[in-house]
Amino acid sequence: MEVPHGLWYTKEHEWVKIEGNRATCGITDYAQHALGDITFVELPKPGSVCGQFKQFAVVESVKAASDVYAPLSGKVVKINEVLARQPELLNQSPFDRAWFVVIECSDTAEKENLMDAAAYRAYVEGLAA
Repeated sequence: MEVPHGLWYTKEHEWVKIEGNRATCGITDYAQHALGDITFVELPKPGSVCGQFKQFAVVESVKAASDVYAPLSGKVVKINEVLARQPELLNQSPFDRAWFVVIECSDTAEKENLMDAAAYRAYVEGLAA
């Protein structure tokens, strides 16, 4: 299971890369493995506002539909149009090409509610026990 350093993680298996007041978000390798073959991704509209840990996207796979939760609060300033057309990218590249959105953060201090790579790896290992 891939858990890149320099990212922050949620207990719902989302990742976020924070650069200034902008945050790029997606789902983790663990999440895409658990879902299986991804068949559809519903992204929020640019300009929409999301709250930390509130549902903002949906992923459907051959196994189930799953809500995706915003790791940080803010306004969606960019969506990954390629992912909307090619949802299978989530299975191939969850951390690079298959990001969901870029959020302009309203409160970067919310990062304190997230896990770093080491804490997330330990969290996931605890789920398997």
